[in-house]
Amino acid sequence: MNITIKDIAEKAHVSYATVSRALNGKYGVKPDTRARILAISEKLNYRPNAIARGLVKNQTHTLGLVIPDITNPFFPEVARGIEDGAQEAGYSLFLCNTNWEEDKEALYLSLLQEKRVDGIVIAPITDQRRALEQALSPRLPLVYVSRAPQDTRRSFVVIDNVRGGFLATEHLIRQGYQSIGFIGAPGGSLSIDERLEGYKSAFAQYGLRVEERVVLFGNFKRETGYNLIRRLIADSEMPRAVFAENDLLALGVIQGAREAGLSVPGDLAVIGFDDIPFASFPEVQLSTIAQPKYEMGKTAVELLIAAIEEGSQPGVAVQQIFLEPELIVRRSSA
Repeated sequence: MNITIKDIAEKAHVSYATVSRALNGKYGVKPDTRARILAISEKLNYRPNAIARGLVKNQTHTLGLVIPDITNPFFPEVARGIEDGAQEAGYSLFLCNTNWEEDKEALYLSLLQEKRVDGIVIAPITDQRRALEQALSPRLPLVYVSRAPQDTRRSFVVIDNVRGGFLATEHLIRQGYQSIGFIGAPGGSLSIDERLEGYKSAFAQYGLRVEERVVLFGNFKRETGYNLIRRLIADSEMPRAVFAENDLLALGVIQGAREAGLSVPGDLAVIGFDDIPFASFPEVQLSTIAQPKYEMGKTAVELLIAAIEEGSQPGVAVQQIFLEPELIVRRSSA
């Protein structure tokens, strides 16, 4: 049996409004009356109807999370931080996986609005800010995580990708490598453009020339790393080192190199980006650029909930946070 405010009011011999004020900590209720109402509600095991409360307050206490690849171990860790932060604040979460498909991303954003979520955290696929944000109500709070359009006026929490790309490439240069390949996703992807910029800036700072023939693009999957390194191995002038845009690509590079009879790092040094759990496995020992994934997610949802509860509009109290990357050196490039 569902206990309602009406049941409590009848037991306490007060009005519905008095019960509501007492349960919600409002003024205008005598201390002894409030104590009696609270005791009755506890005895009856009263639980507020979240849907009804949401209709009254025009809130559903639900959030949307849109990520591009749930199979990439990076994103579940970000999602865990978001989920924990949401749960601590009394919000539930709808998780949407776009699989790097822009049409699916647009569909999920539309569906989340239909579900009347109070706000959305999104790791967008490309730098199509105008199309993405025009599809959303300007009153719907939105926070970008992991990546963000460069000219957005929304809040975001991201890693300093340019700095991360620089650190990865500089490490390989300091290890004595000059022929360094880059394997990533197509241009237009937010993080890839920035990490490629960091890669090129390291070459410039050390007076080296980028070999465009060893800068290759595919998608963010492990298979791409495997296929592209096999293509480079077929080239008699393959690079001596590779900076892969994420750890899944780097794992594919290592697999492809080893299956071709090459040793890592003896014949080919490899560094990735993200520091997913597999990177530290004894048989892998992948050098990488670490991101504070859980912290990134937790911070993003805290910004979103603050915007929801403070009634902030886009452009008001915007916080754009860049987290620091960390170079982790392991056997693959040592």
